Amino acid sequence: LAKQGSSKNERARGTLRWVALFLGELRDGLTMINMQSAFLIISKGYSEKQVGILFFVFGMSQFLCQTPAGYIMDYSDNKLTLLATASVATTALTLITAAFATENGGNIMLMVLIKLVQGGITSFIPPGLNSITQGIVGSIGMTKQVSMNEMMNHLGTAIIVLSGSLIGFWRYPEIGILFVVSPIACAGVIFALSRIRPGDIDHDAARGLVMESSSNKSVASKDVRPIESASVGEKKKPIQTNPSFIFGFANSQQREEEELGTQSVTPLQILRDPVLLTFILVCFLFHTANGTILPLVMQSLAIGNGKSGILMSGMCIIVAQLCMVASAKICGDFSSIYGRKTLFLIGLFTVPLRCFILWFLLTLPASTFSHTLMLSTQVLDGVGAGTFGTMYILVTSDISGGTGRFSLTLGLTTAAMSIGGTVSGYLGEALAQDIGYREAFLILGLMSLAPALLYFFCMPETLPDTSKMVVTPNSMMSIGEEGDNEAGGKYVELS
Repeated sequence: LAKQGSSKNERARGTLRWVALFLGELRDGLTMINMQSAFLIISKGYSEKQVGILFFVFGMSQFLCQTPAGYIMDYSDNKLTLLATASVATTALTLITAAFATENGGNIMLMVLIKLVQGGITSFIPPGLNSITQGIVGSIGMTKQVSMNEMMNHLGTAIIVLSGSLIGFWRYPEIGILFVVSPIACAGVIFALSRIRPGDIDHDAARGLVMESSSNKSVASKDVRPIESASVGEKKKPIQTNPSFIFGFANSQQREEEELGTQSVTPLQILRDPVLLTFILVCFLFHTANGTILPLVMQSLAIGNGKSGILMSGMCIIVAQLCMVASAKICGDFSSIYGRKTLFLIGLFTVPLRCFILWFLLTLPASTFSHTLMLSTQVLDGVGAGTFGTMYILVTSDISGGTGRFSLTLGLTTAAMSIGGTVSGYLGEALAQDIGYREAFLILGLMSLAPALLYFFCMPETLPDTSKMVVTPNSMMSIGEEGDNEAGGKYVELS
């Protein structure tokens, strides 16, 4: 039975990689939104402020829907269906944007409506993917699997954007056809999700009520924790999976409910956690500064440079995404050894460095050399955003461990990112149009110091103590094998 469970878990984890790969441009909607900004400005004559309005509406919609989406994911047993539906719907809206956008923003109100709906739909994708992941591997397997998911996601984004950029280069100036890559990616998502069986997902583990998924109990990992003793024949209390709708603080009624089974904490109890509140503020400030940098770099390279500008703007995403693959790999390998905080700070401080370099490069005369140097700064984007994209999921999982509110907590942190990106989208485009791209990068660079300093001074190390007990390859035991440590206590290698 253990061998069968291990085989089932390996199959499901392998399929997760393909889901993440094809979700590359769908996951948060931003990849295609960034491509759409270049498309609308170059091909349809939109102004920077008009594009900024669309960014603002999209981000506000995500912000308003992100936390409810996480709450729904926590209680739904139909996570696969919800994720598949969201993927299909956001793909359809991307195609509608490309097909119906008119010159100079003539029907901008229709575009605003489309972005309003699309933002709400895409809010289901991050908690959907990550709750399914945690339901398959459990909290103890998240470090390795989230790293793999992020690597595949960034690789998928790079492949999709490269394909779209080549199509746009070929069809310039009618570049709307490049969005044909969206339904191709969506078809891959649907096929991969169909390979995951509902029984592969432990919904209690997906919510964070238990640390280990029922399908992951015989799979080894680098994390080590003590075996909890249990009486022979002892049964676990049933876990309540229906929504409690207790939105207030803990009360005497919950003491009676605890006799029926393990309870998740209330949403307001989640919001009382000062560590979570600090991290939410960090997420907001980071995306307020960073969210608009990529679109501004893309526009700087695309405007006035014809076909080569379209190719260069696409390369901005590709270079960054390829570097993000390496960043995700490093985070997965070393965050359990050196802690979350060290790697997170490296990612946060790369953003002001990148902005100050861009500010300097725009003082140089426009040339192929200066454009190449500007493109090379996307390596820093790969380090900064790539580290953040992996670590924020892991830190959120650390903070929410044992609460039963993983998707809700992820919804809160992702909502902070959405509203930050929303403010950034309009602020950056307005600054670029009113005072120039060079000054916009300088202001964004100064703003990006705030989340880095806040994390350095106010955020503790969130890595659980059990995750810090890392064994060396030479001392690793076989899957599920128990042993005795020097103190005489038993341990088992888990993930």
